Amino acid sequence: MYKTIGMVAHVDAGKTTLLEQILYHTNSIKEAGRVDNKNTVLDYHTIEKERGITIFSDQAVTTYNDCTYQLVDTPGHVDFSTEMERAIRILDYAIIIISAVEGIEGHTETVWQLLRKYNIPTMFFINKLDRVGADFNNTVNEIKNTFTKDLMVISSEVTSENINYLLDNPTSELIESLADYDDDILNKYIDGIEVEKEELVNTVKRLFNDNVIYPCLCGIGLKGIGIKELLRAIDTLTISGHTDGNGDFPSGTVYKIRYDNAGNKLTFIKLYNGSLKVKDTVTHRIMDNEITEKINEIRIYNGTKYTLCDKACSGQLIAVTGLGSSYIGEGMGDIEDYNDFLLVPTLKSKVIYDSSENPKEILKIFSMLTEENPSLDVLWIEELKEIHIKVMGTIQLEVLTQIVLDRFGKTIDFGTPEILYKETIASKTHGFGHFEPLKHYAEVEFDIEPAPRGSGISIDSFCSVDVLHTRWQRLSQKNIPDACKKGILTGSPLTDVLITLTTGKSHVKHTSGGDFRQATFRAIRQGIEKVDNILLEPFYQFKVKIEKYLSGRVMTDITKMHGSFDSPVTMDEHVMISGRVPVSTAMNYPSTLASFSSGKGSITFVFAGYDRCHNTDEVIERLGYDKDADKDYTSTSIFCSHGKAYGVRGSEINGD
Repeated sequence: MYKTIGMVAHVDAGKTTLLEQILYHTNSIKEAGRVDNKNTVLDYHTIEKERGITIFSDQAVTTYNDCTYQLVDTPGHVDFSTEMERAIRILDYAIIIISAVEGIEGHTETVWQLLRKYNIPTMFFINKLDRVGADFNNTVNEIKNTFTKDLMVISSEVTSENINYLLDNPTSELIESLADYDDDILNKYIDGIEVEKEELVNTVKRLFNDNVIYPCLCGIGLKGIGIKELLRAIDTLTISGHTDGNGDFPSGTVYKIRYDNAGNKLTFIKLYNGSLKVKDTVTHRIMDNEITEKINEIRIYNGTKYTLCDKACSGQLIAVTGLGSSYIGEGMGDIEDYNDFLLVPTLKSKVIYDSSENPKEILKIFSMLTEENPSLDVLWIEELKEIHIKVMGTIQLEVLTQIVLDRFGKTIDFGTPEILYKETIASKTHGFGHFEPLKHYAEVEFDIEPAPRGSGISIDSFCSVDVLHTRWQRLSQKNIPDACKKGILTGSPLTDVLITLTTGKSHVKHTSGGDFRQATFRAIRQGIEKVDNILLEPFYQFKVKIEKYLSGRVMTDITKMHGSFDSPVTMDEHVMISGRVPVSTAMNYPSTLASFSSGKGSITFVFAGYDRCHNTDEVIERLGYDKDADKDYTSTSIFCSHGKAYGVRGSEINGD
């Protein structure tokens, strides 16, 4: 029986140390490593050891009471949060670690949002109770006020050396709390009937797995205090929802791609049902094609080490070789692909390399890195002969510089990060695209209308299969995301639109798959050129904690940065100010705040989506995008007459 448990936290909350203690207490390692000693099981990359932070998600495997636990260590720094989100998607359960000194920090809020989005049953572990300034009760109240009122404290601090496990010795407060969720316990509580321990534990277990309550434990990870209680809670309250699946057709999700030192592509898969064997075949669905490949090896990773096996079963995390066409987010069997991520980069940067280097070699390196981290989304700009990537922050650029040097022996640098803008439309429009050079034919029409902020690109079809075959409809729809990669204001991606295929035409003899890609691009472009477009910029949700006498300065700064804020909340001698602010104006504010507050002020940022740009005209002029000069994204339809092709500009076509 396999269970996948994720360890998630803000950087420096003690996540990796806690994982080491779990491995030690389950006899998987002889001695618990420490981050500052650079000897932990999972932070084994040189970069991680040097920086003392987790950058890559990795797994350790241990057993406890006849169950195999796959423990996933995730990055805690915001610059590597896309890696963390990909790991979260394959978890059965998560443990959020919070320092009893610092309390809830910015990245912890991001983690909580992701876990709720993906409906992952979650425990809390309040750590570092021995540190000066640690306050267990305050941290519990902060969790309740910030995240959820449905916190269920099942271990409480008596002294720093002795943790009370309340499922062994339930208090009246615990039983009273459970009565709010369970009628049987409520009736027994009212009637003064004793609640048996087994019933109490089973109730907590059911409510936890249904995402109704969130158990909370505490301890001192560095000293191994509270680890036994945490292990008992994990073992008692978690279940395995995976079927045995012997002989069943396997289903799973590709959640990670890596290349090993020998250049082998490793495809990491979470198996949900069935079993997978060496020499089994896997069929990839790429565009309108199917590619079948054979599995050469199945590896079970435990930190840096792995064992080979002939067969993997439901619930396991495995790495396989032989799948050259696999990609992150790929679904196997009856599981659909996914590419919908909550966390997206807000910055882009140019790759700078020596003129003696072959650009194709540098592009190949970043194409490989994009396979491993799709959010990089490497782009070759032909007219400028430049390579651009998308990133979360400057620390990520520093790490990428080191990765390229260590793995590929290339010295590179990056240009100053720039904001990633997006575009949308102000009103409903209709797009027409026709592609008919000699011996080719495709025609499509779309309704394109604004959609809610943050909804991305939604795709639908009202086209009858009698008018256009399902195959061509599906192919046209698959090309819509690519057709939306450039808007008309700045060449930034189009978003927050609903695009509906209304009609189309094909030719029995002359139509090929690429024809519908061309027609789709032209139809989307022709449609958005007919209406007003809106430039969008990324925003942060921020929280500033500052001494009272400096609150006026902060609110003035936020206003100058074109941000907004709620009414300040006073806490003793400090003030908490929360609100939204553009990334472009606020990205360097933490250093400004640290300067005028003498390091006593703190600010946290959480990505809050896109909204109207505060300086649209300035950005359009600065970026200087010419929509009519972009040959790859044109509204011009191609027609054919008497064996010759000719173009008709989108503005000259009435596709309505």
